Amino acid sequence: MVQSQADYSHRQARLTTALNNYEQLDAIALNAGPSLTYLTGLEFHLSERPVVGLFAPDTSPVIILPALEAGKLLNLSYPVQHFVYGEDPDKWGLTFREGLQATRLSDKRVGIEPGQIRFLEMSLLEGASSTTKFIPGDALMAELRMVKDEVELSNMRAAVTVAQNTLNSIMPAINPGLSERELAAEITAGLLQSGSDSQLPFAPLVASGPNSANPHAFPGERRLAEGDLLILDWGANIGGYFSDLTRTFAVGKPEDEMRHIAQIVLEANAAAREVAGPGIPAEAVDRAARKVIEAAGFGEYFIHRTGHGLGLESHEAPYIREGNSLELVPGMTFTIEPGIYIQGRGGVRIEDDVVITNDGLESFSDLPRELRILGD
Repeated sequence: MVQSQADYSHRQARLTTALNNYEQLDAIALNAGPSLTYLTGLEFHLSERPVVGLFAPDTSPVIILPALEAGKLLNLSYPVQHFVYGEDPDKWGLTFREGLQATRLSDKRVGIEPGQIRFLEMSLLEGASSTTKFIPGDALMAELRMVKDEVELSNMRAAVTVAQNTLNSIMPAINPGLSERELAAEITAGLLQSGSDSQLPFAPLVASGPNSANPHAFPGERRLAEGDLLILDWGANIGGYFSDLTRTFAVGKPEDEMRHIAQIVLEANAAAREVAGPGIPAEAVDRAARKVIEAAGFGEYFIHRTGHGLGLESHEAPYIREGNSLELVPGMTFTIEPGIYIQGRGGVRIEDDVVITNDGLESFSDLPRELRILGD
């Protein structure tokens, strides 16, 4: 599904309300990335030519951009002021000064996203106004983006469906002798053939045997062998919204201990899904999964948080970790992905994409979670 232009006007109005109620910030400055797309529907590649959107109450959004991108502003249904620069970097500073003057940001506090904005954009913004104070505004943007609307949820469900269909389609190709890199290529091609948008959330992770003990192992030349545990972590993109799934397999008969840890992770995943719901702190979901793994004696081998938010980014708020007391509310989407990793031997992770509902939790993903033994 596609967001309507009215949706973006509504999001900008929500940002204005948030800024008016947020004493620490007067405006937001966003470079090319998910939050700028969220507020405007405009998509720009992060490149050597900077793009910055400025959002302040009582004024139309300001977009500073190169001339070759200006055509993207045609036919917008909401008002926007644009300031265009050419190919000479020595003149970019003047355009940025004009943009900041249009939003009257002298002596104001402007929020930026520290994890997104680059030195390039920051130097131009700071050079445009010596009296403007730039401070972190990522918490405010996260608050706006965390709760998804029906169009966003529809796209995320579709992204999960495409990812699941992809796995089912490539299963016959998973056999001993296939390399991790070859299997990653099968998954990538399968995602595109199954309907994913071309910009995948991330390159598929394929980790076999001892490599599966590394949660973020990159596919290499290692070939699948009998007895291996095999972790597949992959996702699709529909309308800019991502899925992110993980399932663990055994290539032939696994060791008894590996089968045992797979059962523990399965129970931890179920425990977290059972606890999650409206009004529940994010850290309580993490604790539910961790309690199962710790009780089984493998707590030291669960080396990451239980989950992360999902949407326009594969990792965004809310983060399902100890110390995050944020209460979950309907519309929040995130992963539940406990794991156990034993260096030199192997690992297991089971990851689902979920959304908080009015009365509990819905899992977008329903692939079998049990350890699947290939070749049976």
